[in-house]
Amino acid sequence: MNLELQYQIEQLLYRKSELCDAQDWDAYIALFDENSEFHLPQWESEHVHTTDPKREMSLIYYANRSGLEDRVFRLRTGKSASSTPMPRTLHMINNVRIAPLDDGHLQIKVNWNTLYYRLATAEQFFGRATYHLKPAGDSWKITRKHVVLLNDTINSVLDFYHL
Repeated sequence: MNLELQYQIEQLLYRKSELCDAQDWDAYIALFDENSEFHLPQWESEHVHTTDPKREMSLIYYANRSGLEDRVFRLRTGKSASSTPMPRTLHMINNVRIAPLDDGHLQIKVNWNTLYYRLATAEQFFGRATYHLKPAGDSWKITRKHVVLLNDTINSVLDFYHL
């Protein structure tokens, strides 16, 4: 196990969480490669979720970073009524597991929990995520984020900033 790599990847994920909680959208989006895919599948049954976002239903699917950029544009311009007011969030990441892929890329699996407060209500989302990262100078870029939401029900708005 490469402890330096483990530390570096954990710090990247903690930074991503911190940027999202601070609503520092420019820095948050900069962590994603221009061609990065963002996928939150829908559940088909109790233990089976969809796998092909182009043929099956997803709760969120962006084929590239422009989907995130569009969401941020709508947040900033007030064109996202469902996100007004924005919730306060606290993202927590744990169980970071790293596996090498081809060409120096990495697959990262994590467990996550996001607590949020909006309109006098405190709630949470939780689940698992798989990231694909590629080297970018002395850091990494996210090329894919695949999130599995484990909540049984969604009682409010669900958007990328909850995941």
